[in-house]
Amino acid sequence: MKFSENWLRSHVPVSASRDELAATLTAIGLEVEEVSALGESLDGVVVARILSAEKHPQADRLQVCQVDAGRGEPLQIVCGAPNARAGLVAPLALVGAKFGDFQIKAAKLRGVESNGMLCSAKELGTDVDASGLLELPDDAPVGMPVADYLGLPDASIEIKLTPNRADCFSVRGIAYDVAAACGSEVTAFETEPVPAASDARLAIELHAGAAAPRYCGRVIEGVDAAASTPVWMAERLRRSGVRPLSLLVDITQYVMLELGQPMHAFDRDTLHGSVGVRRSRAGEAVKLLDGRDAELDDDFLVVTDTDRVVALAGMMGGFDTRVTAETKSVFLEAAYFAPDAIIGRGRKLGLHTDASHRFERGVDPELPRQAIEYATRLLLDLAGGTPGPVLEAELPEQLPRRSAILLRRARIARVLGVEIADAEIERILRALGLQAAVVADGWSVVAPSRRFDIAIEEDLIEELARIHGYERIPTTLPGGPTRVAMQSETRVDEATLRRQLLAREYREAIDYAFLDAQRLRDWGVEADAVPLANPLSAELGVMRTWLLPGLVDALHRNLARQAGRVRLFEFGRVFHQAGPGEAPRETLRIAAVACGDARAEQWGEPARPVDFHDLKGDLESLAAVAGAVLEFRPAQQGFGHPGRSAEVWRDGERIGWIGQLHPRLQRTLDLDADVLGFEIDLQPLARRALPRAAELSRYPSVRRDLALVVAESVGWAELAATVKAAAGGNLRDLWLFDRYVGQGVEPGCKSLAMGLILQDNSRTLTDPDVDAVMRDIMAAVGREHGAKVRGQGQ
Repeated sequence: MKFSENWLRSHVPVSASRDELAATLTAIGLEVEEVSALGESLDGVVVARILSAEKHPQADRLQVCQVDAGRGEPLQIVCGAPNARAGLVAPLALVGAKFGDFQIKAAKLRGVESNGMLCSAKELGTDVDASGLLELPDDAPVGMPVADYLGLPDASIEIKLTPNRADCFSVRGIAYDVAAACGSEVTAFETEPVPAASDARLAIELHAGAAAPRYCGRVIEGVDAAASTPVWMAERLRRSGVRPLSLLVDITQYVMLELGQPMHAFDRDTLHGSVGVRRSRAGEAVKLLDGRDAELDDDFLVVTDTDRVVALAGMMGGFDTRVTAETKSVFLEAAYFAPDAIIGRGRKLGLHTDASHRFERGVDPELPRQAIEYATRLLLDLAGGTPGPVLEAELPEQLPRRSAILLRRARIARVLGVEIADAEIERILRALGLQAAVVADGWSVVAPSRRFDIAIEEDLIEELARIHGYERIPTTLPGGPTRVAMQSETRVDEATLRRQLLAREYREAIDYAFLDAQRLRDWGVEADAVPLANPLSAELGVMRTWLLPGLVDALHRNLARQAGRVRLFEFGRVFHQAGPGEAPRETLRIAAVACGDARAEQWGEPARPVDFHDLKGDLESLAAVAGAVLEFRPAQQGFGHPGRSAEVWRDGERIGWIGQLHPRLQRTLDLDADVLGFEIDLQPLARRALPRAAELSRYPSVRRDLALVVAESVGWAELAATVKAAAGGNLRDLWLFDRYVGQGVEPGCKSLAMGLILQDNSRTLTDPDVDAVMRDIMAAVGREHGAKVRGQGQ
């Protein structure tokens, strides 16, 4: 929000200097980003009129001007401005005037005497425009000091507002905060109703419910659309960052900046039938003021005449109903549109306006009628015309209601840790425009309708802290008993898992939760993707369904910067479409990627590239922290390398994927190195069983080795699961210690040799006991997998 310092001071009289005012604004939460001084030290600069302008006899680009400066005899001025001409009114710096260290002196330019300098806006310090003389209105009083005429010196102040302070998108809204902070009062601003002088009217219909519960309008006939915007209004607009366009448009902009109510002016003669507000229909279109054609869906709020769309409500008017220099009658509108009905709609069209910026954050629902009356008065004073009655349509039950909030003395002291005198509390509340009635233990406070951010007691306490001054609140340590929350032993915390991966040379990455839909299609994981209604850009249009695509992109950027060995991991959420009307499903996952050498460069062993088993070891070390035993089964994931990727299972539940990326995908992603990765659902991975004490067996264990010949397609995980099920409770350990293919093993098969440890807690196992277990195992693997003991039947 940018505004003129003098304009603000006209609403709240304060003695603070400019620097003190800027510091105060920042201290109360209205952060000042820039202060631009305007028109400093203009003593000796007056309004002047050029009486004649003749070509300089010695220079083609100079003119010799006779100038009336209100000093009796005309002054001769040599000027090089291209717009210097007879009849022009412009600022004149008299001899002796100073601009910084530069003083105007009488001089001869190419042999012609010059007694002053005609000035541009840049030389006055009011603008950066130095292309020509600053042209003043023809009726500007000649001889009057320019500073007095233009309201200088002044400053353009720009503040950064948080989204909750929509009330400060107006000069008057800021004035309330300044008054409270500086111990002043906002000047009264009573808008006298302008009586109707004709019966010109338009019917207003509301068909959008709570999205548009109040709409005011007024027809004014016989206006002079060609009238010029007065200097005082044009300068206030410029110093607020708004370029004056035409009087009718400038009045609506001026009211918005001063009061905070966006307005629009229609050419009355282009409207046919009643004016209405409704939801748009899919396929409707409207040509906007900036000339673009907007294609609408069914989610916009529109203003219509009869049933034709003539404006996007709360955003921009239509081209066909705009006011022009030929306009004779206008229809002024001011309305309350609910923030939810405006938020995000402009981004669908790539449109952002001052009006939508305000409506998205909340505009005072009680302001439309006052704004209409104020704009009417300005219009009649500056452009004439005959006003009709103020027309208002409303849905009272849909308008926001303000309820009383109990503000307790004890609560203030408890939250802030400081006592504030009752008189000071009441002064602050009153200065901010809040209604406060004294009750037994504090105050009953009703916030003004412009303060959408005040809803609960803590909001009021925040206001007191803000205005009273954070620097006046002492810094104290909290006291009293504290409650330590114990972390559940049934789950491994993220910090522990993070430390485990860091210890294995991985570095944490943080990626966007949204990415390009094409990237998901490249990976083949676009199913159930959640599209964003208002993406930041086309490249960030959908929520991620896997972490790996973003993580591999980060790895690729590292490789492009000559990082040959990259290890990255990420904790994050993925998102999938749920049922109709349901929120997207969110799943917390952990993912990691690796490429390059398996070990950092060193002399102890030869270099080799990282492979599936390296990454599998990293994942198993992560699972071991939770006491988890993982199972790996062949995967059918499209982006995985066939034969070098697997599904990850725990306790009969599929929890993720591990493997090498498919060569085709690596070419698509322009990856020169083989990339491996895993992605695991965090919840089942981090689950940990409570440790339970158990008696150690006093009896000896028995080891048996078993070599089985099975088809090449049978995986160790499947075989081990069958062996464990068949061995029963006496199996203490099982591991694979050899894999063999070649002579002695028929083609298409492999030999897997495993070791088994058997032990009982109540007795020593005998050979017949062990033999019985082994027979059960061999029968089960033969039945389930067609396995044979190596050496038998060969």
